[in-house]
Amino acid sequence: MTELQRPQPKPGVMDIAAYVPGKSAAPAGVAKVHKLSSNESPLGPSPKAIEAVREVAAKLEFYPDGAATRLREAIAEAHGLNPANILCSNGSDEVLGLLALTYLEPGDEAIFTEHGFLVYRIYTQAASAVPVAVKETDETADVDAILAAVTPKTKIVFLANPNNPTGTYIPFDEVRRLHAGLPRHVLLVLDAAYAEYVRRNDYESGMELVSSSHNVVMTRTFSKIHGLGGARIGWIYAPAEIIDALNRVRGPFNVNAAAIEAGVAAMKDRAHVEAAVAHNDRWLAWVTQEMAALGLRVTPSVGNFVLVHFNEGERHSAAAADEYLTQRGYILRRVTGYGFPNALRMTIGSEEANRGVVAALAEFLKT
Repeated sequence: MTELQRPQPKPGVMDIAAYVPGKSAAPAGVAKVHKLSSNESPLGPSPKAIEAVREVAAKLEFYPDGAATRLREAIAEAHGLNPANILCSNGSDEVLGLLALTYLEPGDEAIFTEHGFLVYRIYTQAASAVPVAVKETDETADVDAILAAVTPKTKIVFLANPNNPTGTYIPFDEVRRLHAGLPRHVLLVLDAAYAEYVRRNDYESGMELVSSSHNVVMTRTFSKIHGLGGARIGWIYAPAEIIDALNRVRGPFNVNAAAIEAGVAAMKDRAHVEAAVAHNDRWLAWVTQEMAALGLRVTPSVGNFVLVHFNEGERHSAAAADEYLTQRGYILRRVTGYGFPNALRMTIGSEEANRGVVAALAEFLKT
């Protein structure tokens, strides 16, 4: 059978490098596995969220509220927002894809930084648009470089702040400078998936800028601080006209009933969020310090993970370290696809996991 005799994807689809998530398993025989490859919360979800899912389990024959009204209202109450300017999604990945689908045409350009979240490129290409990766400075977004890359074809600028996998961020006066330099028809997408972890006086997630602009949106997730990665809940805060457009193209029941109720309970459990923040504050600093003491460079991070750079050469390379750690049950993330062939990203885990990785790397570096 020739290719012309079977369905073919549209041009460009097969050029997309599929997203590869972090691995989650160790070799057979490893007694205990610590999965530190996906920036999941070591505290897990709120017990109240777990109970909410149990309660909805007996009602799964019913479709969920297509507007996710209770969840939007819970988010709005927690952040002091208008629920009419919130749209909930199947993880923040979905809403990022919806933005590309809604605002990019073939030949348009979307800008993101060179070490930005891989889905920006994927969704841009899926929309038959042109991905434009801009160089960073010191593994941090460079506003001048982004603005210099803007052309008449630019329609979207994706900015992860903080960024994954680097953990770096730019102060909000720089975000405002970026916005001021963009043409009014260009959409600035502020991906604030890790906003809750940031403890810097010069950081903002973007809510005020969205409220005062017509071309800025902010995306968020329940997968990190709330420990609900498996429930797949994301949301966007955006001007009314953008919410209206996205509601016309999203799936009619894109957030399932269990996710809605888990999200409502999680959003109301502030004590659980505060505990997760406190745990991260303690162990992010500790892991960074201990890695540096081993002679490894760590990109300064404000998220719930660290990017650890290894020495050149096969003996103590990132690949060798990854293999060594995996054999001992510590699963970290290779980030070659992000432009870091000799680094590993480590999620801040439990005390046991954090101490175990540092101890294992100390032994590895002696080999």
